[in-house]
Amino acid sequence: MTRGRSDGPARRASGGTPAARGTSVAIVGAGPCGLAAAIALQQAGLRTIVYDRSCVVSSIASYPTYMTFFSTAEKISIGGLPFVTAGEKPTRREALAYYRMVVQYFGVRLRLYEHVIDIARAGEHYIVRSETARGSAEAAYDAIVIATGYFGTPNMLDVPGETLPHVTHVYREGHESFRREVIVVGGGNSAVDAALDLYRCGAKVTIVHFAEGLDPNVKPWVLPDIRNRLADGSIGARWQSRVTRIDIDSVAIDGPAGPEQLRADRVYLMTGFTPNSTLLRELGVSIDAATGVPWHDRATMETNVERVFIAGVLASGYDANKVFIENGRGHGTLIAQRLLAVRPAAAGSQVAQ
Repeated sequence: MTRGRSDGPARRASGGTPAARGTSVAIVGAGPCGLAAAIALQQAGLRTIVYDRSCVVSSIASYPTYMTFFSTAEKISIGGLPFVTAGEKPTRREALAYYRMVVQYFGVRLRLYEHVIDIARAGEHYIVRSETARGSAEAAYDAIVIATGYFGTPNMLDVPGETLPHVTHVYREGHESFRREVIVVGGGNSAVDAALDLYRCGAKVTIVHFAEGLDPNVKPWVLPDIRNRLADGSIGARWQSRVTRIDIDSVAIDGPAGPEQLRADRVYLMTGFTPNSTLLRELGVSIDAATGVPWHDRATMETNVERVFIAGVLASGYDANKVFIENGRGHGTLIAQRLLAVRPAAAGSQVAQ
């Protein structure tokens, strides 16, 4: 069993208290908020390692290839490192390059493509057990930060055929569906963006959604385009309908007119994602059944389990629209203050929603 350690001082580290300087922290999740937490902890003089079962900022890597962010570069920058972009809003490609630069600049220690399968308390330490293609490993840490985000666990339809090769929960680009008949399931921003891009790439698109129309949170600057396409029939729609089965070349739905079979060469399930709270539950963290929010102190991000913290979108539970990069990137500073035993003035506002 080896103890988590750092390969040297973090860039611009401030040192912290003598007791805190030897504190080691494992951060699970190398998304923007996980990286921001690592930087804040390093700057406080704590030793960190960031685990991720995939690549750095894998959620952004999973975005559509030609996506442009809605936020400005300043709002998704972390660690105080400027994010310079060619246009007004950063693109996916620019964001990936920026976060790679962040890791390099701050010397963030990473253990990528290493899946954390278990975290267990052992006296005053936490034992992190992980797996890679080369085998398993374990290491001991003084504190844990869970920053796993959403994208690893899509909301499943739980219908036959959902795992067929032509079915996907992640949208990349529409070129693959040129002159093909496709079904887009969902009525939110992801579904609308996918449907419009597929239409522009020459696909024949039909939206299937359980509600009476598009979700109310669809971006207002996109609404005129999608409404026009629906009105003129360029994009088809089946409202108040649910998928009951997916076959190799069709999708069965049940709607107001009864059962129907739709031709489908490709199926895009834009049904969103659910936060994965497995590690938190196994550690004994209380999760609100209705909201999915882990019990935590907003002033410190510490859960009901000592020295176990959350960072990023996990703090919003099932409502992913509450926490973004711009308001989750500061969680690491709160965690550092708690571990340094310097609690913010607002400490004590303990919440579970």
